[in-house]
Amino acid sequence: MAERPEDLNLPQSVISRIMKDAVPDGVSISKEARNAVSKAASVFVLYATSCANNYAMKGKRKTLNAQDVMSAMKDMEFEEFVEPLEISLEEYRSGQKGKKEKSEMRKKQKTQEESEANTSSEMEEGKEGAEEEEEEDEAEEEEEEDNEDGEEEEGKDDGSSDDVQVIEDD
Repeated sequence: MAERPEDLNLPQSVISRIMKDAVPDGVSISKEARNAVSKAASVFVLYATSCANNYAMKGKRKTLNAQDVMSAMKDMEFEEFVEPLEISLEEYRSGQKGKKEKSEMRKKQKTQEESEANTSSEMEEGKEGAEEEEEEDEAEEEEEEDNEDGEEEEGKDDGSSDDVQVIEDD
């Protein structure tokens, strides 16, 4: 609960904007009028909340819901506000549902893009790995060919030998 009565007041900027939108252009609103409307709006909100809380308590719940507020409005003899509130609530819910669906689609699309990126990078790595293996195989084949050529040359005796033996006579 609020510690000071001022904590229960609605923001002056919000009250001023609502009041300016409600009056014709060129009409000014005094500071006293803004303060009076602000206090009245705060009292209305507190009263509506208290009435809605009574409905929640009857339902043995600790959470107020939209139906509690609608019932409280009827109790407070503000029936003319119930229909516009229901319309506004439905618009809010459909807007939230649309946002949720868009968010889910973005998440799904992002996940799909990430999996495609992972798949393509794995394929790239696979190609690179295959190319490296081919290069290694070619290098091994060349090395084997060089070794075979060397063995054939060693088997030939062309009279010149790279190995020189030094014999010392004492």
